Amino acid sequence: MTSPSTQHQPRLKARFLDPTTPPHIGTLILMAGVGALSLNVFLPSLPSMAEHFGVDYSLMQLSVSLYLAMTAVVQILIGPISDRYGRRPVVIGCTALFVVVSLGAIFAPTFGVFLACRLLQTSIATGFAMSRAIVRDMVPQDQAASMIGYVTMGMSIVPMLGPVAGGALDQWFGWQASFWMLAVGGLALLIIVYFDQGETFERQTGGFRGQLREYPALLTSQRFWGYCLAAAFASGAFFAYLGGAPFVGSDVFNMTPAELGLYFGAPAIGYMVGNGVSGRYSVRVGVNSMVLMGALITVIGMVLLLAFDVAGLQHPLVFFGFMIFIGLGNGVLLPNANAGMLSVRPHLAGSAAGLGGAFMIGGGAGLSAIAGFILGPGTGAAPLIILMLLTTLASVVCALWVIARARTVARGGEG
Repeated sequence: MTSPSTQHQPRLKARFLDPTTPPHIGTLILMAGVGALSLNVFLPSLPSMAEHFGVDYSLMQLSVSLYLAMTAVVQILIGPISDRYGRRPVVIGCTALFVVVSLGAIFAPTFGVFLACRLLQTSIATGFAMSRAIVRDMVPQDQAASMIGYVTMGMSIVPMLGPVAGGALDQWFGWQASFWMLAVGGLALLIIVYFDQGETFERQTGGFRGQLREYPALLTSQRFWGYCLAAAFASGAFFAYLGGAPFVGSDVFNMTPAELGLYFGAPAIGYMVGNGVSGRYSVRVGVNSMVLMGALITVIGMVLLLAFDVAGLQHPLVFFGFMIFIGLGNGVLLPNANAGMLSVRPHLAGSAAGLGGAFMIGGGAGLSAIAGFILGPGTGAAPLIILMLLTTLASVVCALWVIARARTVARGGEG
């Protein structure tokens, strides 16, 4: 088994389309971006897809909810596999599968076949975990937080533009056009990865049994769970927003779909700024301080929003404007929490990235469902604001926990 001290750290400078060097940052952005595009580009097409396959809209929504659940499973499994066999073959194999099943979804004769292809599309979710693991293979912890910040900043525009592009493609060419775009995007990624992504991880010896003996050191690390839970709670506030904001916009503020679409992307603005802050200052300030800073930003935003709501100052500009704090805090916290969880046991970075991603997506799906459950006629926006405040407070507790454990490690204790 390769020990942490002997873990390969590539020293070659990345050269674009040179498979003997680490991948270019643009390749990592594309790797994560195609995965993000697959998640939401077809959402405006759900009604026409339900009509095409002759199923209820609620049944067609399984292509969203089951996709999220399958994504969590894929990230848990793909991490250990990449820690055993390397990053390059995992990314190439999963991207090739994504291209094939994207074409399968286009020509699916029945809803059952379409849903099977849709679930297999989660193979592209390896890009979320692998882009972070590859960064951690390449550079130390604080530099990893900076680089992850730039990667996520570069791909943060995808969730804003994806549904817009999907809606336009549906209107002009039909729902299949979104999946043609995914297939072409996946093929382009496959070609670029094949010619650009050099292997960044030294494959371990000893087989899976030897690797499994290393897992308790990761799973019993309080610092790993501190980073993991801080990220899960912080991103959970955003997922709660996704689950509750449509109701608030339409039922509380009586906004039209066009108006809601205009306001809905407010967190993405903050997220891009937060990622830029992480990219610029993580090395200088340190990962742990940046995690705490990001958590506090979200808490401050939610406290102020709740105060405005209690005071009766309820307006779409106020509600959605303060959601920028959610995006800003996440943009600062998530790259640093991800770098931290990948650095607890660097030789298990793939496993850590997969497990952390699964927690964020799984916890986020749960909070999104809770947000939909607690909102109803006459409730106003207050229940959603309180839920987001509680989750952000939990992320502050986890950040403080990580800082305390880091001090224990610095004194020679167990982390």
